[in-house]
Amino acid sequence: MRIFKEFLPALLLGGLVAVPVNAEYAKIDKLSEFNEVVQGKTLTRPLIRLQVTPSGAIKGRGAAWDVTGSWSWRDGYFCRDLNWGGDDLGYNCQEVRVNGEKIRFTSDKGSGDSAEFNLKP
Repeated sequence: MRIFKEFLPALLLGGLVAVPVNAEYAKIDKLSEFNEVVQGKTLTRPLIRLQVTPSGAIKGRGAAWDVTGSWSWRDGYFCRDLNWGGDDLGYNCQEVRVNGEKIRFTSDKGSGDSAEFNLKP
């Protein structure tokens, strides 16, 4: 179980995602656009289900552990502080792109690892 828990932050934050290069994702630059995309949706990928609320909360489950945190919109980036199963995953500002019912977060303002989620009602 400890080994699995060591790898889940990569699943939560990216790193183990193969995304086709030709996939067309539109960058979200404005808070209003971001809220419109995630409002009332659950962000899902294998073993992960998260809600990102307009009030600035992040909540859900990653494997068997709770995910909690807060977020704000700063200079065109989704900046979040995240806790997973009691482990502080820290603060990071991420580029956000959307393609239909998929959303992609790329850490370090777009220069780091990416995580792609399905947007489910």
